[in-house]
Amino acid sequence: MTNDQKFQWDAVYDVAVLGFGGAGATAARFAADSGAKVLLVDSAPEGHEGGNTRYSGQMVGAGTDYEGLKNYHEHLAAPLKPDKATFDTFVEGMANMGDYFKKYLDVEPVSMKKLLAGTPSTAYVTEYPEMPDADSYDAYLVHEGVDDAALWKILRQKVLDRSDQIDVWYASPAKHLIQDSATKTVIGVQIERDHVLRNIKVQNGVVLAVGGFENNKEMIQSFLQSPYLSPIGTLYNKGDGIKMLEEVNAQLWNMRSFESLGQFHGLSVRQAEGKRSTYALNVFWQESSSGSVVVVGDDGTRYFNEAEMNRHGHIYNHGNWVVPLNQERPYMIFDQQKYDELKNEPDDGLKVPGFLDHAIKAETITELAQKINKDPATIKNTITEFNFMAQQGKDYAFHRDPATLREFSADGPYYAIALRQNMLNTQGGGRRDEHSQVLDPDGEPIPHLYEAGELGAPFVNKYTTGGNVADCLISGKIAGENAAAAKQALPVSGGQDLNEATINDNFDAKSDEAGDQYPTADNQYLGYSNQGMGDGVVVRTTVKDDGKIENIEILKQTESDDYGLKAVKELPQKMIAANTYDIDAVSGASQTSKAIKEAVKDSLDKIK
Repeated sequence: MTNDQKFQWDAVYDVAVLGFGGAGATAARFAADSGAKVLLVDSAPEGHEGGNTRYSGQMVGAGTDYEGLKNYHEHLAAPLKPDKATFDTFVEGMANMGDYFKKYLDVEPVSMKKLLAGTPSTAYVTEYPEMPDADSYDAYLVHEGVDDAALWKILRQKVLDRSDQIDVWYASPAKHLIQDSATKTVIGVQIERDHVLRNIKVQNGVVLAVGGFENNKEMIQSFLQSPYLSPIGTLYNKGDGIKMLEEVNAQLWNMRSFESLGQFHGLSVRQAEGKRSTYALNVFWQESSSGSVVVVGDDGTRYFNEAEMNRHGHIYNHGNWVVPLNQERPYMIFDQQKYDELKNEPDDGLKVPGFLDHAIKAETITELAQKINKDPATIKNTITEFNFMAQQGKDYAFHRDPATLREFSADGPYYAIALRQNMLNTQGGGRRDEHSQVLDPDGEPIPHLYEAGELGAPFVNKYTTGGNVADCLISGKIAGENAAAAKQALPVSGGQDLNEATINDNFDAKSDEAGDQYPTADNQYLGYSNQGMGDGVVVRTTVKDDGKIENIEILKQTESDDYGLKAVKELPQKMIAANTYDIDAVSGASQTSKAIKEAVKDSLDKIK
């Protein structure tokens, strides 16, 4: 929107950062360190902020050899050509990531390659080892652990440590950028706060860090030619940044580029729309892709090598690695022997909880085909062809490793599990330069508008572990510092002097991060934990006079709504019954269970 009409400002800030994920947290932190008063907003309610960074593996792309990293990433992009200046800035940031960890995150980086040395999982770090200078690439962790939101918690804490300079608004989505009609300078942002649109005047710069469009079906169809993809990360990335960029006539790029992840080539158990995917990686659950098992597409035929380890959803295709054309109704089909193998495989914490509960059972192939709405003749032919190739020890169709081929049993029962293609993240957004400035169609910066993170990320083709999180740290710092830099006085146009526009004295722009107070009575003790996948856990434990646990109340938790919530509901009662915090974790919710147990232990340790 432009300032052609009269309106009132509700609040004034030096910098507004839209999106409280890894990129937004970083931008806000560095803007504050540059002396700016910052407003940081997120569309998610408190406890669900963090974007995809919160749900990521916490791995950060890194290395020490700039030229090697540059050559490797040029080959990842090939045959496409990334923007040179933006690309070089990104590679430079990765080459200095070790110093970044020590100077700005206050941790010594843990090398994934060293941590996994000698194990098959090393291939998950250097995903394209056949490419030149692949050995230059590494992924850094903030400690020896993954999938635990550890990096995200550090980034979030850096924001909270600057609460005197950063106001945080949750459940406050940015709706529109406010642009001067004459100079095209972005002079503010309109934010929905408590269901009221608020006009926020921004003196120096607005940073767009709202992520991609993983949860916008219309954009998925328009840009990715798919009706729906199952989100792995946050449910709050809904393409708001794309809409705001279009409003100010920004140049878009990389709109077709997206990543997947999961079983096979990025598939998971089919979930209802609007629900996060629960998935396991093929590299960790090999049992699902060997033996008497195939995956069929919409027409009932196989369409890829089931045993091939995917590279963020990309699989080999005639000399290149691509995410295959998404099938609307793919199914995993297997026999009783495979069912028993999956059922009896030890649970190492990496399997999908309740995976076999989704299985559809039938006594014959024909009956199974009918139950999954596939042509029986086609399904029977698919199994017959697969059995023949298993007998020959050669997969003529997709060259699956002969060691993974086994005929389907001639006798039933048979099983099928409905799958859906996963969506890890999208890369499209505004074209940005090496200063994280958003460019217009002529390649000129839109004044005072910056961008960081997955919205407009520089990845154009093949992708490798930790790249997006690295970009969040790199582009977030650049965007925050440049947005905070003092600018010329705001322009005068549209019939009013924006420097003299009135401020709404009736609006209280206070931060949502004011701190919580939890009362206790006799024999009640508070316990805290910063573990888990959310923003921490607070419990209040009541003990009897004889020292036994009488009650455990979880006063604060922001864990995920699926398996994390199951642990929240179940663990307190189990601890009370066992009279100890030290009980087994809830399957599929190991991190949440760890947080609750640690918080209860902390409360019990306070008993004198």
